[in-house]
Amino acid sequence: MKMKMRRISALVVILLFVFEGLVLAGAKLSSVRFHSGREHDRVVFELNQMPKYKVRLNTEGDALIVDLADVSASGLKRASFHGKRIESVKYSLKQDHVVVTLKLMPDMGYKVQELKNPDRVFVDVLPKSLADGKKEKQGKDEEKPRELKTGIPGMYAEEIAPGLIKKAYTYWDADGQVTAYFLEADKDKYTVKPALARGQVPGRETVLGIAKRYGAEAAVNASYFAASGDILGITRIDNMVAGTTYFKRSAFGLHSDGKPEFGKIEYDGHVKLGDVTMPVWGVDCERGENSLIIYNSAYGKSTRTNEFGEEYIIRNGKVAAIDTDGNAGIPSDGYVVSVHGSSQEAFKGLRVGDPASLSEDMGAKWADCPQILGVGPRLLTGGRVNVTASEEEFPSDIRVGRAPRSAIGVTKTGNFLLGVVDGRQAESHGLTLTEWAGLMKKMGAVDAINFDGGGSSELVIKGEIQNSPSDGTERPVGTALIVVKK
Repeated sequence: MKMKMRRISALVVILLFVFEGLVLAGAKLSSVRFHSGREHDRVVFELNQMPKYKVRLNTEGDALIVDLADVSASGLKRASFHGKRIESVKYSLKQDHVVVTLKLMPDMGYKVQELKNPDRVFVDVLPKSLADGKKEKQGKDEEKPRELKTGIPGMYAEEIAPGLIKKAYTYWDADGQVTAYFLEADKDKYTVKPALARGQVPGRETVLGIAKRYGAEAAVNASYFAASGDILGITRIDNMVAGTTYFKRSAFGLHSDGKPEFGKIEYDGHVKLGDVTMPVWGVDCERGENSLIIYNSAYGKSTRTNEFGEEYIIRNGKVAAIDTDGNAGIPSDGYVVSVHGSSQEAFKGLRVGDPASLSEDMGAKWADCPQILGVGPRLLTGGRVNVTASEEEFPSDIRVGRAPRSAIGVTKTGNFLLGVVDGRQAESHGLTLTEWAGLMKKMGAVDAINFDGGGSSELVIKGEIQNSPSDGTERPVGTALIVVKK
């Protein structure tokens, strides 16, 4: 009998201990979000109720330890991240404690704050001078970012300036983690336009460099480009054509009144010199065998061609000069017609002073678009996923599989939505084109088009790179789409 009573007493103690543990571990950690901003790296702990916690630096001062007591982490996805101020993150579970250790960059401090409804603890990692109370000097027109509620787990959003909303979104699917970054720009305060790397073709430059060159609020990589830097896609900037392609593919453009345009586009150009009319093979690109290429001021000061051809310098509707040595100078108020082989033979006998004209047609819907980016494929049409990669004959490295992606979209209200998703790394495995279209739709786009991706994918906001380019460093690109104030 005594033995039975002892067993019952022991069982009661065990049950009380378990019950007490369940009560104490009433708080549940549902997710850990990360965001790297202008002033700080922010780690947000989302919970169903506020727990007991301690935040402290280790003895060496190079790691920040966040100890959440009486917390359950059942089902928690252990987000891996790094930023400008946090080098790495490590998780450990000790009974009913969740311990998160943040490895810090040198000379970093921290601040801790709480938010209610829903309950959140967030830790800001920032330079020690700022953590000690000194505020970073802000420009005259800058305002302190304001965090916004999104209603989407794993998403962090803040209004970084009137009409500019930045978003960072991390989620997990069956194959792992996905991390994406977005900027929504109010159409009434901002516009977008293509921008050439180094101000010319070819002229590869990083997206950050392009953004700084043009004083942009933000920039995302845009066109496909050749190794030389030549743009692969029909491109028009301030009414000047700076690139063409042989394919009929999707493009994004802006009408003269600022309204966006999406659709298929193809280039049809013709030159008439004297009495002879010939089709244009390409604009601002390498001259090939038997071809006729147009070079304008977007290509720089000279054509960079060899001596195996002939070049006609056109000004004021006439042949101003004929060059047979190659690398002809490009007039700022005209263009050069560069010919080789059969195209050269067609203009045999042409003389200085003969009349010259150039016609360029891209279709009626694009006639009033001074800004055009020929990219693709299309992602969204009228709020519907519509990936046009196969019909537009995109190669398999773009069409198939998961990869880093970039895009431009337009919301229901007409705002611009720039986006990138990281890929080919532990923090983000990338997305297929269909998955990318679905994510752009989730972010609010009703129309969207894909840009160049892979190692080129990069989003810069207010002079800071938001994502982690898959090359491990910035890849120089041919163009960017920039956001500028109206």
